[in-house]
Amino acid sequence: MSDTSYTNPRSRIERFVKIQDIDTTRVRKPNFIETFQLDEEWYFVVADSSKAGSTSIYRWNSNGFYSHQSLHPWHRDTHVEFLDTSSGRQHLILSSASQPPVVYQWNRSQKQFIFYSQITELADVQMVKHFWVRKVLYLCLTRFIGDSKILRWEGQRFVEIQTLPSRGSMAVYPFTVGLRQYLLLGSDFSFSRVYLWDDLTQRFQPFQELNMRAPRAFSLVSVDNKDIVLAASFKGNTLAYQHLLVDLSAK
Repeated sequence: MSDTSYTNPRSRIERFVKIQDIDTTRVRKPNFIETFQLDEEWYFVVADSSKAGSTSIYRWNSNGFYSHQSLHPWHRDTHVEFLDTSSGRQHLILSSASQPPVVYQWNRSQKQFIFYSQITELADVQMVKHFWVRKVLYLCLTRFIGDSKILRWEGQRFVEIQTLPSRGSMAVYPFTVGLRQYLLLGSDFSFSRVYLWDDLTQRFQPFQELNMRAPRAFSLVSVDNKDIVLAASFKGNTLAYQHLLVDLSAK
């Protein structure tokens, strides 16, 4: 007797199928997207870079993502970063082309993000990235015109601790290799700079310059016992740099 339940595996294919158009009446010119989970529910937030749109949060409800909250309207937002502080509080940090970065804090009872503070008197911040060093939370605010800033979380607010020259920077990437904390600061006008965290001074120190054309994004991948940084270029090739420890001691 033949088995009629058999299905030829070649008769089935896998593909991505569109399931939803996200509301375009709120977000006009999306510039960045960040996903996160709160209270066992999934959300994403879209930073809106238009003059007439609003950075907005969407929540998954088992059938799709639907509008949950609008934030920061009409401020040409460039980037959004979700972070969880050591005190167990969750925040969204929005950078903007028209005003200083804004911090929102999650209110569990209201299930909303509430305005918390502005960080500094910096305008035109292109990107906000956070990182941890020895259980201490830090931020890097990178700027295209002007200096970038490193800030440390002091329990209730972020305090500026360091300035880094960053003319022409559109992207920043903190990353670790082993116990070493690095910061890669891209530049459209000159060499991109790699900084290494110094535990003694608790500051970044210049480490290396890299020649890349208008980098827009970086990513670290560890494969085959190699640590490789990928750099996506706006005006050139995507580049790969391998992290190597060179023994300079006399033999």
